[in-house]
Amino acid sequence: MFTYLCNLFSSIYNQRENILIQGLIFAILALGVYITYKILDFPDLSVDGTFPLGAAVTAVMITKGVNPFLTLPVAFLCGAFAGMLTGLIHVKLKVRDLLAGIIISTALYTVNLRIAGKSNLPFFSKDTIFTVGPISKIFEKPAFVKIVVVVIIIVVLKILLDLYLKTRSGYLLRATGDNSTLVTSLGKDKGLVKILGLSLANGLAALAGCIYAQDASYFDVSMGTGMVMLGLASVIIGISVFGRIRFVKPTTAVIIGSVIYKLCIAVAIAAGLVASDLKLVYSVLFLVILVSTTERRKKVKANA
Repeated sequence: MFTYLCNLFSSIYNQRENILIQGLIFAILALGVYITYKILDFPDLSVDGTFPLGAAVTAVMITKGVNPFLTLPVAFLCGAFAGMLTGLIHVKLKVRDLLAGIIISTALYTVNLRIAGKSNLPFFSKDTIFTVGPISKIFEKPAFVKIVVVVIIIVVLKILLDLYLKTRSGYLLRATGDNSTLVTSLGKDKGLVKILGLSLANGLAALAGCIYAQDASYFDVSMGTGMVMLGLASVIIGISVFGRIRFVKPTTAVIIGSVIYKLCIAVAIAAGLVASDLKLVYSVLFLVILVSTTERRKKVKANA
């Protein structure tokens, strides 16, 4: 048993850099899910389509010789547009939130194939944000370069999101999820606020897909499968574990939650599970987190 635990710890330790890199990349996705799930109270499933959308746009642009840093804003805008469509379908066409997300996610599967031209598009020999720029010249080890670049991006995004949530538009976004009647009484269109929130959330999801594709140096049409569950699990872990700590902001908690989630997956794989078992691990872990969170809320209400 001791030998098994030592081997398990050694395996996790050897993967520490990859766990941190992927955890931070998926934290960008989790920030988008945080906007829809915690702030808007909108179960947005279109994330499964916008994540690979960002990857598809990135793969095509990089293979055509476009500067890899330019793919970041382009991917974000493409995802934001898809999120806007989800919002329009829900608000203007009166389609339920879940169905609106499913419609866009399903449509994006074909769109992503059209953009990439095929189901898998590698670009291993092309430059990415991790191989160009001043940071790549400072550090010799590629893993360190990736960590620094991703940390800079996630810190900038977190600061911008925190600042935005303190603006008038950000307060309206919070109010729409908490009490949409209040937003209407203030003379504001809650539908437009929802569309704005969905655009921002899916823009972040596509940006995460963009960075993930550059980390892996390829696009695959199926890489968005389960992204909603991954994002939700990261949000729930972060908020549940760190939500009561006053000096830890929700956005920080979500970022840490994403890294913890990737660590849990790495432990599961190191324990002997194969890659084909990951979806089951995702589902079981998410169910455990969801049930434990629900039970905790019931206890808090009972004590109150």
